[in-house]
Amino acid sequence: MCTSRSSLPHLPAAGDALLRLVAACRTPAHFPTLRAAHARLLVLLHPSDPSAEAARVRLIQAYAACAALPAARAVLGSSPDRTAVSFNVLIRALTAASLHREALLLFASMRPRGAACFPDHYTYPLALKSCAATSDLVLGLQIHSSVAKLRLDANRYVAHSAITMYSRCGRPGDAYQLFEEMQRRDVVSWNSIISGLARARLFDRAVELFREFVALQCSRPDSGTMASILPAMGKAKAEDIAFVRTVFDEMQFKGLISWNAMLAIYANNGFHVKAVELFVRMEKAGVEPDEVTLATVLPPCGELSAFSLGKRIHEIIKRRKMCPNLLLENALMDMYASCGCLKDARDVFDSMIARDVVSWTSIICAYGKHGHGKEAVDLFEKMRGQGLEPDSIAFVAVLAACSYAGLLDVGKRYFDCMTRIYHITPELEHYTCMVDLLGRAGCINEAYDFIMTMPIEPNERVWGSLLGACRIHSNMEIGLAAADSLFKLVPDQTGYYVLLSNIYARAGRWADVTLVRSVMANKGIKKLPGASFVELGDRVHTFLVGDRSHPQSEMIYHKLDELLGRIRVMGYNPEVETTLHDVEEEDREGHLSVHSEKLAIAFLLINTSPGNPIRVTMNLRTCGDCHLAAKLISTITSREIILKDRNRIHHIVQGVCSCGDYW
Repeated sequence: MCTSRSSLPHLPAAGDALLRLVAACRTPAHFPTLRAAHARLLVLLHPSDPSAEAARVRLIQAYAACAALPAARAVLGSSPDRTAVSFNVLIRALTAASLHREALLLFASMRPRGAACFPDHYTYPLALKSCAATSDLVLGLQIHSSVAKLRLDANRYVAHSAITMYSRCGRPGDAYQLFEEMQRRDVVSWNSIISGLARARLFDRAVELFREFVALQCSRPDSGTMASILPAMGKAKAEDIAFVRTVFDEMQFKGLISWNAMLAIYANNGFHVKAVELFVRMEKAGVEPDEVTLATVLPPCGELSAFSLGKRIHEIIKRRKMCPNLLLENALMDMYASCGCLKDARDVFDSMIARDVVSWTSIICAYGKHGHGKEAVDLFEKMRGQGLEPDSIAFVAVLAACSYAGLLDVGKRYFDCMTRIYHITPELEHYTCMVDLLGRAGCINEAYDFIMTMPIEPNERVWGSLLGACRIHSNMEIGLAAADSLFKLVPDQTGYYVLLSNIYARAGRWADVTLVRSVMANKGIKKLPGASFVELGDRVHTFLVGDRSHPQSEMIYHKLDELLGRIRVMGYNPEVETTLHDVEEEDREGHLSVHSEKLAIAFLLINTSPGNPIRVTMNLRTCGDCHLAAKLISTITSREIILKDRNRIHHIVQGVCSCGDYW
């Protein structure tokens, strides 16, 4: 509706028509029209007119919808004969705007104004909701006591709000007791208690009640149910995720909230392929995504190097003019960087109207992961120069960038700066970066001494960084000490046995290699199978070591044989020592040739045009042999190859990797 003075619609003279016009004013753009209609109503309706109160209620509703809460308050304040209805409308508007303290103050002013303004079964749920939002247990208890005296506690709306209030205020036991005492429960009742227990971090109990609700079949789960269970699914069991997906699939009406919840459950639990597949299915179902949807699915795109889908999402964001939006812009930057597209990440960063510390940290992290440590340091200094104070995570990003680029002195300076200037207490992530920094520089003894003087107990990542450095620099003595600490902390973590095995292999201590393998066998520890993921069209393809399940397997293996033959002419010899830990009597060279990374690269070379980058994501650290093979393949095919393993991004161009052959 146009709102300029010259184009205001003709305001009807009749009161009913005016009230219909008032009701049609629902956005801030309608405010001038609403104000003009209000002025005409003041002329037409005497305050004592029987319809005046109804008109005031509509005016309060309309002003609230137009985000003009002061005007809504003024309407209530000027009313000579206020009723609970008028108060309820304004309290609802204040609650919807998260102005909970103002809502509670207005609630407290009702009873002193007389019987006409006494709170009713519409008022109490709103007041309890504001108590929940402000964690005001004392007032919540007082309100619930009043509810019980008035015998309104049997009202389901009141009960639902009380359950939420007790849960949010740290009394989940009382919330559950209220739920148990309800004589009739509907889907909202179940949603309230499931959400309450989940927000109280009683995740297992919330999932248990979710399963109970579904099994009872008394009501159908709805979008509110999906939103309620979401907080309990942060680190969920695979079987619980599968159960929620079954419930989602069986829902007759799937609103956007349900799709977003299911996407978030997959994304938060590392089910990146399923998240991407679900988003594609959502698109085909014709469901329009919102900014929450897109911000949720962009990280899985980055994790899988699903560049085409990420690019398509960026086009959706641009087409629907969703930016400026820090949440989406930061997610876009991370996605592009994770896909190996540093230039695209920088373009997003440069186009941002406003940037917060998270934005700067994202781009610093992007440059660091790609081995551009000096550029990352320059960005960190620019951030400081603009008056933004780096936080703990920003220092992790710049320390990691220094580590990746081997900037030892710069990294040491920033670690000192963090504590001395910004008074940030180092956390385990900062200590891990420092150990990695020292280890990459070959300062193994200094790294070990650094760990021994840490004021907090080192965790597996700290010791793991040291063990990795010992493997690279063949430091047997400290490597054994690091391995000993690791096996005490995480006795069943396969990767560290693998690293120790490789240290022994490099030193030619084959008996110790065999011993490590025997320990793994006796403990029932099996090496996590390597998997590689690549995007082609709307699908993410998964490859395992020696995988022959793909429909194009024959072509893939033929292409791989051709590639290996060509790089052997260039002097390639398989690095068999990297397979000593997981191959017994089988041909070790043959085992190396069918690692998942090589199969994935061959697949993309078959199915993509010359000049297109090859993007492969792995679930493990890439082995030395596959890294060497990828460098040589990039040379003979003139393809840019981006390998993203568990540790970092390997950006390979014409045989040169951004990692500098240290990872």
